[in-house]
Amino acid sequence: MKEAADRYEYAGTTRSITIPATLRDSLMARLDRYMPVKEIAQIGAAIGREFSYELIAAVAPRAKAELEDSLGRLTASGLAFRRGKPPEATYTFKHALVQDAAYDSLLKSRRQELHRKIARAVEEHFPGIKNTEPEVLAHHLTAAGLAEAAIPLWRAAGELSMRRAALAEAISHLTRGLEVISTLPPSSERDASELELRTLLGAALIATRGFAAPEVEQAYGRARVLCRQMGDTPRIFPVLYGLWAFYLVRADMPTAHELVEQLLQLARSAQDPGLLLVAHRAMGTTFHFLGEFVLAHEHNAQGIALYDPQQHSSLAPLYGEHPAVALPFLSRPMAYGVWVILTEPW
Repeated sequence: MKEAADRYEYAGTTRSITIPATLRDSLMARLDRYMPVKEIAQIGAAIGREFSYELIAAVAPRAKAELEDSLGRLTASGLAFRRGKPPEATYTFKHALVQDAAYDSLLKSRRQELHRKIARAVEEHFPGIKNTEPEVLAHHLTAAGLAEAAIPLWRAAGELSMRRAALAEAISHLTRGLEVISTLPPSSERDASELELRTLLGAALIATRGFAAPEVEQAYGRARVLCRQMGDTPRIFPVLYGLWAFYLVRADMPTAHELVEQLLQLARSAQDPGLLLVAHRAMGTTFHFLGEFVLAHEHNAQGIALYDPQQHSSLAPLYGEHPAVALPFLSRPMAYGVWVILTEPW
């Protein structure tokens, strides 16, 4: 609990609540009165607080008439509500505690079996969810114990949330993916997946908590270790950029300058316009902080000249900002303080 102005608010999630035994017994007693209802409630609880008729019909081993009868009894009990009519109906548990009670009554093996069936049904009957709500499928695959299949979807969910500017959600999805990765044995594939997640997480943390947040250094620091282990030079570029930004804002200029030199060297070696754009943006900002305003302007101008809206529109999720937004701002005369007075005609 946390104290608000005139009330107390619960700061956790329903999964962390321990349901009192008396309440749990009361809820389960209502479900136990008719066993088919209990089973349908358990399947629905595995799907989520809200579930559709179409999805539960694809998962539940019931004839249409029996399924509709069980769902009707579930809603008649007051434990769930229905919107619409089958097969377009949607059901919602009256309270999250009802869902939790039904879900907690399942054996672990049965839970995994249900989540596997749900994941399979989602892929077969709702293929679009993989692209629009990948976290839904990722959740069920994770709960089913299918970690390797779930990890790319957690990454996709994090990236999609970042594109939608839902940064808190992005951090949650990426962190969940890292938790799943920690259950896998060491391998090159595991390291590659962790690197992708940590690179995206670093960008999301920059956008939400600022360049100098300790979590930013932790995310990119671990990513740099993975890059060294993998010998993967191309993937290290956004990692070095994140570390450069961290040390720059922390005013550790020697370290920031060393990192930005590495960025420019990598970009020139690759001859990639996108990498050069980012490197020049970073170099320009570094010189700006060092008071070398002429050099800063030169690098910013080179970065602006490289920008192509069609090719570089996807840079923001990778770097926590869009270089094409920062470059014009830093190239304005007003961004250079005293240098404006000394060099600009008025």
